[in-house]
Parts: sequence; structure tokens; C-alpha cells
Amino acid sequence: MTRPRDTLTRLCYTKILIMEIDLNSELKINEIFYSIQGESTYAGERTVFIRTTGCNLRCTYCDTKYSYYEGEMMSLEKILQVVRGYNADYVCLTGGEPLLQQNIHKLIHILCGENYKVSLETSGSKSIENLDSRVKVILDVKTPDSGAKDSFLMKNIGFSRENTEYKFVITSEKDLEWSENFCRQHDLLKKFTILYSPSHGQIAESWLAEKILQKKLKVRLQLQQHKYIWLSTTRGV
Repeated sequence: MTRPRDTLTRLCYTKILIMEIDLNSELKINEIFYSIQGESTYAGERTVFIRTTGCNLRCTYCDTKYSYYEGEMMSLEKILQVVRGYNADYVCLTGGEPLLQQNIHKLIHILCGENYKVSLETSGSKSIENLDSRVKVILDVKTPDSGAKDSFLMKNIGFSRENTEYKFVITSEKDLEWSENFCRQHDLLKKFTILYSPSHGQIAESWLAEKILQKKLKVRLQLQQHKYIWLSTTRGV
């Protein structure tokens, strides 16, 4: 089914989608909150975040360990009700690892059908092959010092689309060199937006900025804006 353009047809299209999907289907949700997007090329936008529960990785720098287990089952209908209440244009699905739960595909399908801008943050350890083509995928490729270096599913490069963004959290000089080699080996720089993010509190932002300038890297420096607006330990932002 192709996506309709005019407003009336889109509304009918969305109703059909909802009729096709059981809204009683559930996801285990850690939290849903409304904030400013701090990462990706959507940084700065008003955003509804849907954080799912559960992660198959244990990265050394993880700042959302509470999402490993905490959460409650919520129906798609309830999730959509909460999202709509914030009246925002952009929805970010994050975790944990959202792709651990099969029903995330149903939620994405409905959100895209309702004309939200939708992004999905994933480690790339699970296949993105069957994701709705309308969702922006942020692939967080794990560097050596993350402790999950070999978790990335290489075939996801082939499943990436033009709007896919690749994120590398840099914690050391070794991580930086590894990320450069990874991008070169897989020809990512010419095809995708590449985000280099300094691990908060582990390396100086200025150090990474200077490295990008010195090496003339064709990447985008990404700071976690929310950690500068609020305390880095504040939840729900």
C-alpha cells in the first residue's frame, strides 16, 4: 500500500492501517516522555520519546541501564493515546533495544501512517531489513571500548537507506581510529550521515572536535544536547 499525499486520503489510509493491526497488541515500555531531541540530525526538535524495555547488549558507557528491566506492558492503543496527547510532529523510538520486540513494527507502521516523523535508535545488532521504509534509522555502531564491538550485524549496511544515520560513540583514540577504518572499509562516508559522539564524561568534546578538524573527517560532531540543558542524570528528558 503506497502512502497517500492529500490530508483526507491520509486519514482514511490511517484508519485502514489501524483496522489491519490489533491495537491490543502490547509492547513492554520503560517510559514515554516529551522533550527536546538531543541527538541525530533531528537535534533540537520537540519530540515524543518512546523508550522500550530490554537490551541484548551491556555497553560500558550506557546511560539508560534502568531500561534493561524496568517497564510495563502497554497496548498500542494506550501508547498512541499518550503520544497524541503531546501534539508533537516527531516521535523517537529508543531503548534499550526496540527491535527486540516484534510489535515495534506495528507501532512504527501506525505512527508513519499518521504522518509523524519517526526515527528509530538501534545498536544494529538486530536486522533492520523489514523496517517500514518511512522511518529514519539511527544505527549505533559499537566501538571497541563499548564492550560490544562485534555486535553489529554487517548485513544491515546493505539494508540501510539514504536517510539512515550511523552513530559512533567515541571514548578513546582507539575508538576514533577504529571508527575511521570502519567507515572507510564499508564506504559509509559517501552514502550516509556519520555522527561522532564523545562519550559524556569520558573524553572532552573539544578533543574530538579538534580531531575532526585536524583529520578533516567528513563526519558530524554530535553532542547530547539534553545533557547540557539538564543534568546528565535526569530522566525523562
